[in-house]
Amino acid sequence: MALSPEKRARVMQGEILIDLDWLPDGVIGASGCVFIEAEPPVVWRMLTDYDHLNETMPKVVSSRLLESNNQTRIIAQSGKSGIFIFEKTVNFTLKVEEVFPEHLWFSQIGGDFEVYEGEWRLEAVDGKNGHATLLTYKAEIKPDFFAPQFVVSFVQSQDLPTILKAIRSYCEARANG
Repeated sequence: MALSPEKRARVMQGEILIDLDWLPDGVIGASGCVFIEAEPPVVWRMLTDYDHLNETMPKVVSSRLLESNNQTRIIAQSGKSGIFIFEKTVNFTLKVEEVFPEHLWFSQIGGDFEVYEGEWRLEAVDGKNGHATLLTYKAEIKPDFFAPQFVVSFVQSQDLPTILKAIRSYCEARANG
């Protein structure tokens, strides 16, 4: 998500920004940005606590670290996705490349998506009480099951703000307490 000075100011004031793009071949581009009053290592610990993401991140049903090798992690996850009564549990295995404490790249290596890849970026910024984080999420998503692009886009527009708010709440509670 490219942040213009105006968008950056809105995020720094507490607004969560979401962008969705319809990409070729039915792929959805989803990005979001949130300001968190916690320094990047606090946010990093939450995002990389792979065995407990189901306790801290909405929509994650289960998550476990399968393999760890230098900066590469293999994670098995399942999550709930959908709208209203039409929720589906999706399963996938992700390869995650870590650059502490500023960048996580992820890509599906097996599971219920034709395309599922993206990144988390953590930028150290000044906050009211010292160091804070500007957290940016960007992903390209296409299920490997029938789901029209407008449905995937709608689900992302509902889920992504909820997830970013939960990350902010969790990390700010850890930073303050």
